[in-house]
Amino acid sequence: MKRHATLAVRLSFFAVAVTHTAQADTPALSQQLEDLQSFQVIAHRGASGHAPESSMAALELAHAWGADYLELDIQMTSDGELVAFHDDTLERTSNGEGHINDHTLAELKALDAGSWFNEAHPALANPAYEGAHILTLEEVLNRFDEDVRFYLETKSPELNPGVEEGLVRRLEAYDMIETGRVLIQSFDQASLLKIHDLNPDIPLIQLVWYSPAEESEGRLTEWTGVTPGPGEITDEDFQRVADYAVGLGTNYLYDGEPVISQAFVQQAQENGLAVHVYTVNEVDEMQRLIDWGMNGLFTDYPDRLIELTE
Repeated sequence: MKRHATLAVRLSFFAVAVTHTAQADTPALSQQLEDLQSFQVIAHRGASGHAPESSMAALELAHAWGADYLELDIQMTSDGELVAFHDDTLERTSNGEGHINDHTLAELKALDAGSWFNEAHPALANPAYEGAHILTLEEVLNRFDEDVRFYLETKSPELNPGVEEGLVRRLEAYDMIETGRVLIQSFDQASLLKIHDLNPDIPLIQLVWYSPAEESEGRLTEWTGVTPGPGEITDEDFQRVADYAVGLGTNYLYDGEPVISQAFVQQAQENGLAVHVYTVNEVDEMQRLIDWGMNGLFTDYPDRLIELTE
């Protein structure tokens, strides 16, 4: 299979993508939307299976291997700076304590966000990871050339008020939107709608999480209620998401069992949505989802996925 071959993309998905493209202001943004019809390798927090997540080392590895998108979670410091960090709290991936948004940028910069990886993964330990800093969005954007695309999440917007305005303002300042270099994702539908209002040219991805409902016997529901469960979802439900988003980011498994099917993927595509699945690290699962016609996968090991798709 060729590296960027289109994978079972439905004609109706192409037609809707063209509609989105017609609204784009620049050829580069139009090209980005067209590229989303092909398979995308999304480096989850960079090459986070090989280096500390959201670190410059992880991002540089993923870029060197040829990932299509570098994925990061964006949060705000107490003094209004945007930083790349996944957890709401600092303990797991740094030597800090407490909520990240309770700290100033200077306080966060004083932390060691790399040594934890060496301790957790001794076979991959690298002295260069010790003392790695939490990165600002500007540091990331300044590091990479203009051909690099980013897949950014508004993380916990209820804890980061104003993150949408700050993110859009910075992306506009760096010409990221008109050059077709960014997707924004979120589980929070209101956050995505706010971004859509701020700049409707930004391509958006609605994240969903499907799991069994506690009060039912195995019936699947979506965590935030943005869609019904996969077994109950309709064309109209997909179309409501397609009104503001170009794609859907979904889990594939819950507790080791699939929560979506190939038919779900096809139905989403037929209603104008690219489908990206997170987070897939095993080669057999990568291959199965590629065979389903997925538009892209999030992975901690972009090298594995790139090797599989070349």
